[in-house]
Amino acid sequence: MLASITPLGERSRGFSWRWTALAFALGAVAAGTVGGAVGGAVGSLAPAGAWRTIAALVVLVGAVSLDATSLGRRLPSSRRQVNEDWLARYRGWVYGLAFGAQLGAGLATIVTSAAIYAAAAGAVLCGTVAGGAAVGAAFGLTRALSLLPARTARDGAGLIRLHTALGRLDVAARRLVVAGEIVGAMVLIGGLA
Repeated sequence: MLASITPLGERSRGFSWRWTALAFALGAVAAGTVGGAVGGAVGSLAPAGAWRTIAALVVLVGAVSLDATSLGRRLPSSRRQVNEDWLARYRGWVYGLAFGAQLGAGLATIVTSAAIYAAAAGAVLCGTVAGGAAVGAAFGLTRALSLLPARTARDGAGLIRLHTALGRLDVAARRLVVAGEIVGAMVLIGGLA
């Protein structure tokens, strides 16, 4: 996905990377917010109580156990990706918005980390529309920020450097996700104490 929306790619299609990236970010945050709000609304149907915090802790421990091991490489997931044919068919802001919305929704494309499922469960376990929307918005913003490294790919050499850097960062990124899940679990444990 990052290789599709770069300054080099957008210039080659006659579009502005900034506008496409802005549309991508708006789509990701909006879809995350709406999806989280729906999850929060569903969660509000269940009774309140400490069980929500315990359930969220169980979800995070499960996410850590998957993401920190090879088990996470076999998550149940759709095989669907964003449609790259749109790059030649639509304006940059159109596919930027659509790609962002699909990735901001979280479960609409290939799931590569249990943290995505944990975020969806977190929105439901908030038990309120506002809480779920906040979780979803944070998730969508995180997905939107994933496009930032692509801003350096202004020519062929920049595109190669981008791919090289992303390949090197894969293990560190996975560790950062696990660290975030652990911090979240620790915060929940602190709330139970």
